[in-house]
Parts: sequence; structure tokens; C-alpha cells
Amino acid sequence: MSRAALLVLADGRFPAGGHAHSGGAEAAVKAGRVTGAASLEAFCRGRLHTSGLVSAALAAAAALGVDPVDLDAAADARTPSLALRTAARRLGRQLMRAARATWPHPELDALARQFPKGAHQPVVLGLTARAAGLAPADAAYCSLYEGVSGPATATVRLLSLDPFDATAVLARLAPELDGVACQAVEAARRVLDDGVDALPAGSAPLLEVGAEAHAAWPVRLFAS
Repeated sequence: MSRAALLVLADGRFPAGGHAHSGGAEAAVKAGRVTGAASLEAFCRGRLHTSGLVSAALAAAAALGVDPVDLDAAADARTPSLALRTAARRLGRQLMRAARATWPHPELDALARQFPKGAHQPVVLGLTARAAGLAPADAAYCSLYEGVSGPATATVRLLSLDPFDATAVLARLAPELDGVACQAVEAARRVLDDGVDALPAGSAPLLEVGAEAHAAWPVRLFAS
């Protein structure tokens, strides 16, 4: 495994399109649920243990070599919101473009042909990690870090939050991120024996509701 490859994939400047998405933070800010560093931390913790765990397990399973078509269907089943499914596929398509240019691999080519409009982003992320020679745990960590760093970065812009405070939130969440990453990898390994039904299916109803409302806004700063 290449530690440098992990740094490239996890780098916020990797051209995967994540900078255009707030991970639900824009809707949460407008609803008054995120108003500063403390509420941002609570918001990110909620994402980490619900949708974050689901996405990380999907990514780890893809990195393990589980059929990405089955994983994409599992991701669909675990994402009730059409707005979130649409965003996940858009992000998956953008990540696929970047991944195929960076780490060319026949499995990426095959998935791109299967889903020309984009597979779910966590599935593409896991397959990208596999193409880069990374481990399932690396894929899980990348997914989880993106799931909390995206909202933190967005909140800096949305609320003019001090970036030092936003970064401190991520640092305080680090031990929990470690624990969720382990859970995600364990779940992914169970898929090898028990199929995709072994994947976690934690829900975050406020994220789903907020995403649907956000998609209908005539003016917004972020795509989701």
C-alpha cells in the first residue's frame, strides 16, 4: 500500500467535486440547527454514526472486491431521499472521472460503463481505493473524513465560522471516527459471507428531509 496514494485520495483538493456540496450543512444552518462550533460538532457526530457509517461500509466493501453493482443497489435502498441519491450519483460520476485519470484500472472502466450517469459515490470511492492499492480501512477513513470535513468547511463559508474552530471540531471527532471506521470494515467483511444485507442501514431523517427541501430552493450556495 502507498501512504502517498491515501494522501492524494483524501486531499480536499482532489478534483472529485466535493467542494460544491455541504453534506446537509446548508439546510441545517438555514433551519437553525447549526449555529456555531458546538452545534456543528453535534451535526457532524450525527452524520458520522448514521449515514457516515453506511457510506464507509459501502466504500470498504467495494475496496474488498464485493460486486459494485450489488453495492450500488444497496446504497440506493439505504438512501430514501431522491435528492441525496441524485447528489451521490453526481459525486460518483465526478469521482470516477478523477479516479480513471489518476489510477487507471479495468474495474473502474467496467463500473463507468455500467453506470454512465454515475454510481453512488461511496461505491466509486471504494473501487478507487482498490485501484490505488489501498486497503478497505483506507476507503472507510476517506469516506468518513469527507463526511465530516465537508460540512465543517461549508459551515466556515455559511456562517463565517472561524476555520480554527471548525478544524478543532474535526480533531475532537477523531477518536469517534476511528471507532466508526473499525465498525465499517467489520461490516464490509461480513458482506463476503452474508451478502449486502449485512451492511449497516442507519438512517438520518433530518438529513433526508433537509436534502429534499434544499433541492427545491431557487437560490443556494451548495449543490446539496
